[in-house]
Amino acid sequence: MHVPDGFFNAAVSISAGAVAAAGVSVCLRGARRELDDRTAPMAGLVAAFVFAVQMLNFPVAAGTSGHLLGGALAAILVGPYTAVLCIAVVLLVQGFFFADGGLTALGVNITLMGVVAVLVGWGVFRLITRSARSRPAVVAASFAAALLSVPATALAFTLLFWIGGTAPVEVGTVAAAMGGVHLLIGVGEGLITAVTVSTVLAVRPDLVYGARGLAAPLLLRGADGDITVAGRSPAPVAPGGRRWFLPAGVVVAALLAGVVSFYASSSPDGLERVAEDKGFIGQATDHALGEQPLADYGEAGGIPVGVAGLIGVGATLVAGGGLFVAVRRRGKAGETGGAGTAGTAEGKVSA
Repeated sequence: MHVPDGFFNAAVSISAGAVAAAGVSVCLRGARRELDDRTAPMAGLVAAFVFAVQMLNFPVAAGTSGHLLGGALAAILVGPYTAVLCIAVVLLVQGFFFADGGLTALGVNITLMGVVAVLVGWGVFRLITRSARSRPAVVAASFAAALLSVPATALAFTLLFWIGGTAPVEVGTVAAAMGGVHLLIGVGEGLITAVTVSTVLAVRPDLVYGARGLAAPLLLRGADGDITVAGRSPAPVAPGGRRWFLPAGVVVAALLAGVVSFYASSSPDGLERVAEDKGFIGQATDHALGEQPLADYGEAGGIPVGVAGLIGVGATLVAGGGLFVAVRRRGKAGETGGAGTAGTAEGKVSA
């Protein structure tokens, strides 16, 4: 659901850009609490994985395809604040390197695919797991959260297009078309999300942000036999999982983007299909960077899609990894500064 240039008027594009900028600013601060020395590299991997899987359009109906949005998946794996940043990094790489998603529509895309998809996905996930905290419940909640996040995002697009679209549309008709096709796409999104979350839970449950409450309470037995609850024991990690998980994840993302992408469906995605059927596809304008070699994942420059995909995975991994490590360092600096201030104040009181 990458919105192209030309679909929205200047007022909506600017307003959505302001919402996206504010959302990213809030998430930069919130991510400091979610990221630690283990999860910062994981967040970079999640961004690269989302980029890779978004290249894999899958058929959902005759002549229509869909692809992962990734907001719910990222929120469950690395937390909602960090998830918005992951999607923003992916959209920036796609927009500036691959001419995928309009530049004037960048704020719209971040608002829809980042903020809305993450908020809905994470909200549904938390609502379900509040009453059930088992692994099967987490996987089931992941499926439901991802499934519902897609039509919710589609309906948010319809609302924005009704407010400031560049073509007159019957909002009820477009809403029904967008909601219907994206509900089908949501089933695929749910399956991809559930399988991914289940896989990570099997080998590195400590890296699944949404499953942190699954660990059993850590009980300490004293010499007198009394038992004290001292927090929670860490979730067990598969043998060797700590060493090979991140490199293996990079290899999987590279294989998806470099090999499996050749077999992706070439049918228009849900937004394109609805725009064609409802007569506003002609409002889309050419991308400002549409002539660069990597545009349309190599088609403009004659580069094989797999090579373009590998470049994209590498660029997303570097950009995302660098951002999240920097955010983590800022968080650690703030913690150190706060501790130092507290220590100084304590010293003054003691004096």
